[in-house]
Amino acid sequence: IRNPFTSIKMRLFSLSRSLQLSENDKEDFDVISEEITRIDNIVQNFLEFARPPKLKMQACRVQDVIDSALQLLKYRLQSHNVQVHIQSPKDLPLVWADPKQLKEALINLIINAYESMSNGGWIEISLKSKESTSGRQVIIWVQDNGDGISSTIQNQVLQPFFTTKDDGTGLGLSIVNRIVEEHRGVMQFVSRPGQGTTFEIALPVKEKNHEQNSDH
Repeated sequence: IRNPFTSIKMRLFSLSRSLQLSENDKEDFDVISEEITRIDNIVQNFLEFARPPKLKMQACRVQDVIDSALQLLKYRLQSHNVQVHIQSPKDLPLVWADPKQLKEALINLIINAYESMSNGGWIEISLKSKESTSGRQVIIWVQDNGDGISSTIQNQVLQPFFTTKDDGTGLGLSIVNRIVEEHRGVMQFVSRPGQGTTFEIALPVKEKNHEQNSDH
């Protein structure tokens, strides 16, 4: 499925550069490309759920991972009229993680946040470090002012294939939760219907005994 879609996207891109398109035609091309990307993301979710990739752990800056995720979602956030604010201390320690998988988790959380908004809004990503009984951690909060999650389904939203969206797979949040757990982290959330949702992720800080670039 993914190979034909890649070919289609390449041909669309080539046509969009070679043809003299009106504004309406250009809009049609953009919608087609976005829908192909959306289907490709759905297929990717199924693949990741059925065949989780092996983690490639290394010391990384959470701020860099967040910046990379936001750069990838830049135009989608703009089209949904969503503003993103980041609060991060300068002396935040490194975490021991797979940057690619951590970025995937953050992308899913950000997508989940802006899709909960009816008419645009804001997302605030906050970072801090703290000491816990299991050691030092970096805490990531992803907060939005969307529609929130009904209290009647809050205990189900992390379960695979549970979704309230007509075109959803119900895998986004379950994949996020699995990625966090594979990083020996913890995820929890608080949501108030009509006021928004806050997801909290706690990840272990890189310790001296961690080996650089080791596989997990």
